[in-house]
Amino acid sequence: MSADDTTMKTLDPDATPFARFDAMSEEERHQAAVSDPDARPLMPEDMSRMRRVPQVRTMRRALGLTQEEFAARFHVPIGTLRDWEQGRKEPDATAKAYLKVIAKNPDVVQEALKRTA
Repeated sequence: MSADDTTMKTLDPDATPFARFDAMSEEERHQAAVSDPDARPLMPEDMSRMRRVPQVRTMRRALGLTQEEFAARFHVPIGTLRDWEQGRKEPDATAKAYLKVIAKNPDVVQEALKRTA
């Protein structure tokens, strides 16, 4: 296998068939999407089978923290955090409210927790 076979190639925007797509009506676009088995729109029954990515994981990653750092910084038991992230358990109403506050202003939460320690 040559290096040419493994090198990423960029698409030339002029070489893509956007003119054909632009000429399609909204109904034709929808029919084309539905008929494409590799890229058809998600249906409600598809959504019911899919697992949501736990939002606490997304929030923790956005803060640039490991599980251990997040747990220590915000006084959440590491096992609880892992259960939330792995979908074994859902945060209860109080924990959800706390997570919303952390997401909104993590520095203020961290400062408040330092003062009470």
